[in-house]
Amino acid sequence: MPGAAKNRAKKARQGGAGGSKKGTAGTSNQDTPDQGTSNQNVPEQGTSDEITSDQDMPASFDGPAERPGSSSGPPQQGSSRGRAPSNAPSNAPSQSARSSSRPPSAGGQAPHEQPFNARREEQILNKRIEWGGNAHGFYNNDGEIFCPILLNTYTSLTPLHPLCTSYIVMDDPINPFQPDTVPSNVESLIVPGPAAINPDGTLVLPSRQMTLDANSYRDKMPTTLMRRPGFGTAGKPIPLQLNSHRIATLPSEKFYQYDVSIGKAGDKRGLIQAVWGSEQLNQKLPGGRLDWLFDGNKLAWSKHNLDRELRWSIDLDLEHNRGMKPPQLAYSTVDIKDLPKGKRPENPHENTHMVYIRKSAAIDLSMIHAYLEGRCDFDNSVIAAINFLDHLIRENPSRKHINIKKSYFSRTGAAYQDLTGGIEAIRGIYQSIRMAEGKRLVLNVDVSHTTFWRKSMFHSIVNLLSGLVNLDQLQHQWRDKPSDPNSTNNKFRTMLRLRKNKFIVEHRGRSAIESSKIHTVGDIMNMRASEYRFKPYMKEEKKEGAEISLPQYYYKKYGIYLNFPDLPLIKTTAKKPTYFPMEICAMIPGQRYPYKLNENQTREMLSFSATAPPKRLAGIEEGTAMLAWDQDPYLQKYGLKIESKPIVSKARVLEPPVIQMGGGGPNSQIKPGTKGRWNLMGKRFLTKNSAPLTYWGVCIMGDKSSPCKEVHVQAFVRSFCEVYKAHGGEVANTSPLIRGPFPDPAKGVEETFTAVGNHHQVRPQFLLFVVQNKDAENYLRIKKSSDCRYGVATQVVQGAQVMKNNGQYHSNVCMKVNAKLGGSTYRVLNSLNLKKDGSYFSVPTMVIGADVSHAAPGIGAPSYAAMTVSMDRWASRYSAGVQTNGHRVEIISTRNLRDMLKPLFMHWMNTVSSGNLPAHVYYFRDGVSEGQYINVLKQEVADIKEIFKELGETRKDFEVKFTVVVAEKRHHIRFFPGRAGDENQNPLPGTIVDRDVTHPFENDIYLCSHKALKGTARPTHYHMLMDEAGIKPDVFQKILYDHCYQYMRSTTPVGLFPAVYYAHLASNRARAHENITETARKLRDSGPTKSTSEIPAEEAKPLLEMINRCGLAFGMWYI
Repeated sequence: MPGAAKNRAKKARQGGAGGSKKGTAGTSNQDTPDQGTSNQNVPEQGTSDEITSDQDMPASFDGPAERPGSSSGPPQQGSSRGRAPSNAPSNAPSQSARSSSRPPSAGGQAPHEQPFNARREEQILNKRIEWGGNAHGFYNNDGEIFCPILLNTYTSLTPLHPLCTSYIVMDDPINPFQPDTVPSNVESLIVPGPAAINPDGTLVLPSRQMTLDANSYRDKMPTTLMRRPGFGTAGKPIPLQLNSHRIATLPSEKFYQYDVSIGKAGDKRGLIQAVWGSEQLNQKLPGGRLDWLFDGNKLAWSKHNLDRELRWSIDLDLEHNRGMKPPQLAYSTVDIKDLPKGKRPENPHENTHMVYIRKSAAIDLSMIHAYLEGRCDFDNSVIAAINFLDHLIRENPSRKHINIKKSYFSRTGAAYQDLTGGIEAIRGIYQSIRMAEGKRLVLNVDVSHTTFWRKSMFHSIVNLLSGLVNLDQLQHQWRDKPSDPNSTNNKFRTMLRLRKNKFIVEHRGRSAIESSKIHTVGDIMNMRASEYRFKPYMKEEKKEGAEISLPQYYYKKYGIYLNFPDLPLIKTTAKKPTYFPMEICAMIPGQRYPYKLNENQTREMLSFSATAPPKRLAGIEEGTAMLAWDQDPYLQKYGLKIESKPIVSKARVLEPPVIQMGGGGPNSQIKPGTKGRWNLMGKRFLTKNSAPLTYWGVCIMGDKSSPCKEVHVQAFVRSFCEVYKAHGGEVANTSPLIRGPFPDPAKGVEETFTAVGNHHQVRPQFLLFVVQNKDAENYLRIKKSSDCRYGVATQVVQGAQVMKNNGQYHSNVCMKVNAKLGGSTYRVLNSLNLKKDGSYFSVPTMVIGADVSHAAPGIGAPSYAAMTVSMDRWASRYSAGVQTNGHRVEIISTRNLRDMLKPLFMHWMNTVSSGNLPAHVYYFRDGVSEGQYINVLKQEVADIKEIFKELGETRKDFEVKFTVVVAEKRHHIRFFPGRAGDENQNPLPGTIVDRDVTHPFENDIYLCSHKALKGTARPTHYHMLMDEAGIKPDVFQKILYDHCYQYMRSTTPVGLFPAVYYAHLASNRARAHENITETARKLRDSGPTKSTSEIPAEEAKPLLEMINRCGLAFGMWYI
């Protein structure tokens, strides 16, 4: 059981159902997030950003009256945070009313309505068992079922179970230690909750008569994706070069796939590849290694049809001509145990490894043509054939170059950039084979940029990673405050990034053989080199010598002094580990650096990778020359030919929309053309703030020495008010209170909020914060207190910009502030549907966006799910909900969808559609891979349909029509229009490709909707999974392009559909709502402490609740 669930179960047993310890009946020991008790897991006690409850207000400000008309939504709807209010039955007793007596007799109840006493503390094993990944349950030691719940629900295991959404009722007990006893129809046994509650606090499971499917839409969702209804015709046709090449000829022979097993289970991939690359195996393989492809792990392919299993023993010591044993010690004739101890060889078989090769499948490449011609489905035979071709094109470059997934890097002759800190970026080449429209296979080729470790000494790397001035300072701090890098609250935690990297040892007096030996970092020891003492083995005397320190050893044997003996030791991964001082360990270059870059490194990386189209095209040509397809021995032997000229597609450039501003008249419309940007000078926003800006204040962060002073802020505020009013904003108070400077962000929020509230005797509408730098933690703390403690809209501005007091900066800030206060910047006019009421769509339409963001690999931060919902007739304003979504879990859980979307749907119905459901819903999903498309339909879309079903119970005959689209930016297709593009040879906004590199049959397009200011524009790949409304291609493509012009905070079209873009912003802002201290967050995010596979995949602590006073949760708080 994961720790969080185990703790909840423990607290349920100790403090629930009236059960109390040692006469403390009635006291609450629970740790449930909705109680608001003082013992919740909140930031450190005594800090000013501690969140204890939704009603935590300063004592000096006793809830001034709400502003008339300030709320943008009915308060009873609550927040869109993914945590629903308690829905326990009305007869549920209070904590103090729970009795500790045994439950009443179950006589007279139905067999499946027996009460379950949650106080059977000693019988609960806290054993969790998975039913096909769909449901979880807890069991007692009798094998009886104990409160099973769906995997995608979140609950505190309290006796009341107010948050449980479903239970499973079974006729027979289940043995928790025999998963095979779980019936195959377990999902059909799911019944709705919550359960009834007995007067003594025990739980009554619902009756079997209540049994129904948890979601009736799951089985109705399609299992295949929709076909392309046709191609678009709108727009100006242009020829467009793509970074893809046609596959001219496929191999004609039949091939066979083999399962390969090398060594023992758990052996590292490096050992497996060493065995496969050995000359011994090359001589044994039929036809030699050139007749075989190997994936580097478990699969191989060959034209040889071998029905029998192949078994060989490979001795890597013999391969490298080391460890040769004398003939008289041949292992086949001499029993080693009979030899004298001093004459026995050391582990004669320790570097000998068994190889097993067994045929598993036949590969028929003709199945690819059959699929492309529509003569067969996309089944396993097609997948196997594509997989074979994919490994065929990577076999040779992976042997010659550094291979990372489908990209290849060479340190020799390649472009690279020093990022400092012992890290460099190298430009490589990416290639991937794919099936495409036109009944063909294409090879996508693009430049690829990845970070690697440079050859540097470990002590230099550690010094740079720690951020200290010099090595003496690093050594001094380690000597004065020795600490384990694995412990909490430790600035040396970044040392752990050295783990698992390979290094060599370099110093004077070391032999060439010793210097060439490669070691691997196992750990960073909590011990200084000067502290380590050992007894070295004396070869001449054949015995251990006197105990000696490590610095003494290196001086005595090699004549060198250790310059930094107070740095921690490096421990290797060998079975008998060796310990080395950092200063003699040199990182082997070419090893990938997988961690997050700092701000300076990120800036250097962007500068290196963001190249204009001509330079990127030249990089692709250099990469294809490195791959040398025409000289690839494997491609030649197998008969795969690739056209040297790239594909030139017939693209189209769509007509840009007309942008409607406010104020009326000819000046209220903007026609941007193909320039891709426009100016707000003299323009008024489409709609102003929903209430005059009256009760607001300004908070200055920093200290008295900060460069931005109050006099600068006063001038900035005056200009801001003038610019906002010129754009149509309504400002009733142009002299807000200014407080500060405050070095502590949370204290600044508290003091300013209280001062403004006391001054006006009304809850503040808005707070403006002036920060002195770009410290992310200060920003997060400001947003955490503002959103989750006080429920007030905020805007953060940079002190440097405040001092400049630039008019364009004011306009940019005004766009954000106006959106947060209920206004809209602009909207686009739909030339296909100009309705009198101003609606963009022909029927009541809701647009939903969704995104899930994940932490860097190895970081223990949870994933954050964000959902956005349009809140007007033209889908320009969006409300958002956010919540944690497990650890690296991409599909949004049922509970999160329900708790985030249901309040937003109700708000949409009340404010947009007069209480009616939408007729049409666009669901835009970001970030899912092709293998998860069907899961999006069966899980997320089915859950959303279920919510609409609940909200529209009075209209049983009404069904909301869905159009589901995945928007993807992580791909390698690029457009190169040459002189047909803009001044940088980037594609013009509105350039669209729906042929040549799109899917053979499914409905997808590539759209470049924005103007790239730097580098090469990356189009967005839109893939329509399902369309119940039957939208025509031209209509759909125009909707995509038009809406990119009404992104609320920009004067340019954006490259991603705004619903998804806003969801991405909201998911990033969710970090500010984490119930975690600043210290704990820094510790967790400073570097990996465990592998990604060790991080729990399900449970993640919910975010703090957003205070929804003044309708904050339904506004654009995230923008």
